[in-house]
Amino acid sequence: MRAAFKTTLIATALAVMPGLALADSETFTLDGAHSQVGFKVRHFVSKVNGRFSEYEGTVNIDRAKPEASSVDVTVKTASINTDNARRDDHLRSPDFFDAAKYPTITFKSTKVVAKGNNAYDVTGNFTLHGVTKEITVPVSFMGFIKDPRGGEKAGFEASTVINRKDYGIVWNQTLDAGGTVLGDEVTVDLNFEANKKAAAAPAK
Repeated sequence: MRAAFKTTLIATALAVMPGLALADSETFTLDGAHSQVGFKVRHFVSKVNGRFSEYEGTVNIDRAKPEASSVDVTVKTASINTDNARRDDHLRSPDFFDAAKYPTITFKSTKVVAKGNNAYDVTGNFTLHGVTKEITVPVSFMGFIKDPRGGEKAGFEASTVINRKDYGIVWNQTLDAGGTVLGDEVTVDLNFEANKKAAAAPAK
C-alpha cells in the first residue's frame, strides 16, 4: 500500500510541476503602436536615423526569477524607413539588407543576467543578412502598469552597437578627399511596450 501511495504521489507531482513552472512565466506581446525598432549610422559627418515599421515579438517574464525570462523578436527588413524612398529602396537591395533573400532579422535570447537597478544583460542569437552571431544586449526594465482597459503592460529599453560588416553588409564608397560615405558601426535603439497575453479560458 505504501509503495503504491508513494508512486501515486510521485506521478501526481510530475504531472503538476510542468503546470506550475508554466504558471510562473507570463507572456507579453510587443505593442507595435507604442514600440520602436530604430537605428543610426554615420553618413559623411553626421548620423542618419532609421526604423523598421513591421516587427513582432514575445517576452516571457518570470517575476520571481527574472533570469528565467526570455525574449524572441522578428523584424521584417522590407519595412525599413529612413524617410527617403530612394535610400530605402537601396537599403532593401543586395547592397545592404537584401530583403528579398533575407526577409527577417531575428533575436532569440539564451540567457538573462540581472545587473541590479532593473538592468539586465540579455544574451542571445542575433541573425542579420543570413549570419547568426551571439550578442549581449544591455536592457533596462521600465516597469509594469495597468492600462485603462484592465490589461497590464511592461516596458523595456535597450541600446547596443553592432558592426554591419560582421554580418556581410559591406557596401561603401571611398571619397576623393579621404574617408568613406558610411560608418561600419550601427547603433540599434529599442523601445518596447508589451501587453500581457490574456490567460486562456478554462476548458468546459
